Amino acid sequence: MPRRPSHRSLDARHGASRRRGRILRVGRREEGQSLVEFALILTPLLFLLLGIVQFGFIFQAYITLSSATREAARDATVYVYDTTLTKAQNDTARNNIAKSSLLAAFNGLAKTSPNFVNGSSWTTTSGTGTVTSTNGDMTVTYVLPSTVTDSDPRAGWRVSVSASYHLDIIVPIIGNLLPKDSNGRFVIPAAVTMVIN
Repeated sequence: MPRRPSHRSLDARHGASRRRGRILRVGRREEGQSLVEFALILTPLLFLLLGIVQFGFIFQAYITLSSATREAARDATVYVYDTTLTKAQNDTARNNIAKSSLLAAFNGLAKTSPNFVNGSSWTTTSGTGTVTSTNGDMTVTYVLPSTVTDSDPRAGWRVSVSASYHLDIIVPIIGNLLPKDSNGRFVIPAAVTMVIN
């Protein structure tokens, strides 16, 4: 005849099953708590990640634009003066070479409006020892230092090439924190000054 379990062993089994039930309930509550904590952490984490991505685009555009203005200024300094042209015509030719160098060094950046405005003509203003030519988002400035004697080829003059690039903001939340132009783009400036040979 089989032995009947004692009351003690029945109580022990019921106690163990109760403890298991409590542990399962506590485990389910902790899983729910973990899910809520993860949801609370996920939002700022995504915001931070998107900020890093947007900053990467801004930094890449700044590095490219800085490099492009350096190339433009270098090509402006080594321009060979054409004696068959006037001083103003040589300035325009030098400016066009600088603009071509700038656009060639843009790599992946957009070379047209609305990101970068450029046209075919230059607006030139002159002052004492200063000539400034502007073409959209690009400016070429010639400055005569006090220690240099003026000459038609502008040897010894300082040439400054500056450009502005209007970068599209792809992360709208980050865009609210950055200064923008009238079209909602972040303006990245770059300028380089060199001496004309």
